[in-house]
Amino acid sequence: MKTKLHIFKIVAKSLSFTKAAEQLFISQPAVSKSIRNLEDQYKTTLFIRKRNSIALTKEGQAFLLYTNKILAIYSEMDAQFLHKNDTFPELITFGVSTTISNYIIPNVISKFRKQYPNTKFEINSNNSETIEDLILNETIDFGITEGRMTNPKLHYDKFIKDEIVLVTNSNTNAFKTGSIDSVTLQEIPMISREKGSGTKDIIDKFLLENKVKTLNTVVTLNSTQSIKNYLHHSDHYALLSIHAVHKELLNNQLKIIEIKNLSIERWFYFVKRTGFQSNMLQSFEKFIRHNYNF
Repeated sequence: MKTKLHIFKIVAKSLSFTKAAEQLFISQPAVSKSIRNLEDQYKTTLFIRKRNSIALTKEGQAFLLYTNKILAIYSEMDAQFLHKNDTFPELITFGVSTTISNYIIPNVISKFRKQYPNTKFEINSNNSETIEDLILNETIDFGITEGRMTNPKLHYDKFIKDEIVLVTNSNTNAFKTGSIDSVTLQEIPMISREKGSGTKDIIDKFLLENKVKTLNTVVTLNSTQSIKNYLHHSDHYALLSIHAVHKELLNNQLKIIEIKNLSIERWFYFVKRTGFQSNMLQSFEKFIRHNYNF
């Protein structure tokens, strides 16, 4: 049951059987079968299947609340019986890129502190390039960065896959099919991040590689939260991390518009100096992997 609930949680978070399968490193049919088994067992429909996407039903949203509670209890049991002998220092210092800092790591650290209250944290939130420089300068021992693995002096381990999705206010009535082509993408009014943003760098590189000349940027803002707040009051569009808009998608405040034949994906990585070894880091990395989505 724990495995089935975990699969449901990942599907509910990504709103895609394919993306959930990639993240879980299992086949898409296995994901679909697990969801069907849950629906059969509880005699309900958890997802609405659309042509190009899926969405949680009202029953699915309620089921997700119970799933969160149950998985949290499983995590507490693991901490009590499987990880009770893990030891951590009084202070852990590491760096994370902005998306990780805002939408993933706070929940993990809060959960960690409940289980290991004697450990404190200093977390440096910055762009990926700065985090890597801090690791190389030995100011910090490790970090979690996004989108690239280019420095031979650093060791990268895949953490989770991210996708940059096109979103708009859920009340926007344009594009009733729920998808657009790359030509239309260049015409719609876009809200974009500022120059120097890691997410913007990923988007610009992707557009260049796919021969999308330019976007119709009408407003530039310096934070994802600002962009989301703007979208709540407009019918404009933005390219944002799926992790950053997860709650808004579940609450039907924003919706995804598919871009035909285009998919902007990246990985988040655990990063450390090549050759650096630490039992503490291995234990902490394992904790993050097991708890980031609970």
